[in-house]
Amino acid sequence: MSFSLSQQNDTIIALATAQGVGAIAVIRLSGKEAISLTNQVFFGKNLKKQESHTIHFGTIRDGDKIIDEVLVSLFIAPKSFTKENVVEISTHGSSYIINQVLKLFIRKGARPAKPGEFTQRAFLNGQFDLAQAEAVADLIHADSETSHQAALSQMRGGFSSEIQELRARLIHFASMIELELDFGEEDVEFASREELRTLVERLLRVVEELILSFDLGNVIKNGVPTVIAGKPNAGKSTLLNALLNEEKAIVSEIAGTTRDFIEDEINIGGVIFRFIDTAGLRETTDTIEAIGVSRTQEKMKTASLILYLFDLGDTDLVEINRDVNKLENQGVPFLKVANKIDKANSLLVNELKEKHPDTIFISAGQKDNLEELKARILVLVNLDKFRTGNTVVTNVRHYDSLVKTRESLLDILSGLDNEVTNDFVAMDIRRSLHFLGEITGEITTDDLLENIFRNFCIGK
Repeated sequence: MSFSLSQQNDTIIALATAQGVGAIAVIRLSGKEAISLTNQVFFGKNLKKQESHTIHFGTIRDGDKIIDEVLVSLFIAPKSFTKENVVEISTHGSSYIINQVLKLFIRKGARPAKPGEFTQRAFLNGQFDLAQAEAVADLIHADSETSHQAALSQMRGGFSSEIQELRARLIHFASMIELELDFGEEDVEFASREELRTLVERLLRVVEELILSFDLGNVIKNGVPTVIAGKPNAGKSTLLNALLNEEKAIVSEIAGTTRDFIEDEINIGGVIFRFIDTAGLRETTDTIEAIGVSRTQEKMKTASLILYLFDLGDTDLVEINRDVNKLENQGVPFLKVANKIDKANSLLVNELKEKHPDTIFISAGQKDNLEELKARILVLVNLDKFRTGNTVVTNVRHYDSLVKTRESLLDILSGLDNEVTNDFVAMDIRRSLHFLGEITGEITTDDLLENIFRNFCIGK
């Protein structure tokens, strides 16, 4: 989705609200001729004589035919989202009306907008940088409090300002070293090598912290894959149904009922968890059930959290200890969840409280103690860093650029250790600046922009 200069000068139009019938619809235009085109078909006030950020009532007409009564909102350049003239027409939500208005404007000279073209124009016109532009899409798709907060922080420049500050410091040293190259024969030093080392080491610490934050950022953006694992009939499907508050999984007294895995999302404390109810872990001669058990083991390896569920009326301490040891060797965070407390063997309960004091006792069938379980799940996710306002990386493109930045910063330190010549040091600094610039958009290519904006919805 690359654009020529002439296309970028077009006046574009698109439906900005969701497709389908609704009470109202908003049709958006952006471009130099947005106001004059609207004025040709709008009967009310003369829009060319009105001030920015005003709303006007009238009708949209195709010749003598009235299409609809509308409200027209004016945003005069540069005081708009795209920094161009922008008009937003609020019509009734009939698909017929929407199509008639769109076709009318296209006949008058507007062009249908491509996915993300409004946001791309905002970026190209300097409204915000590329990282902030990407956050617009994340904000639209945010489905939890934490993903909304992360996208909003990035859109308002929290992540960008930190990257730009790092880049500005490095640019200063790059310019000093480039100056030294101009005076190579005079053996002068404008940039202290020790100060450069100190700066690069500081930058590395910040970049490393941002790279490490990606694991948390990925959880915030995509949800926490959480596997419910345990023996057949431990109550895994019952627990999933209780957490979802609906009959999603089949519950049966027959062991091995769940042959594959069932997955659904739950919002706990503003965080999306993707809970996966799996086939019971046991030795089996049933071919289909064996495939389910194998898939369970694979899911456990890729999970961010495991709920190890066991039946208090059908398990002993030896078996629990064996399963816990296996889970500890996997290295995935897990919670020990003792189910069917209403049918529990009191001796086993006392043993668990002594040997495994972090066990959570619940009754999935009776929905007892599920709130404590949810609270303990949230503790394991550890959102303290995010909630204190630290910058969190949620975008895989940013993560990739940060990893490349780290590599080039390490090359600078290696060059300083080996006393390489200024031209090699300058080259490594330029590489670091390039990768940091890719994040905020100082460095872009048509392919990069196409890949980013084609994933936006039309009208944004």
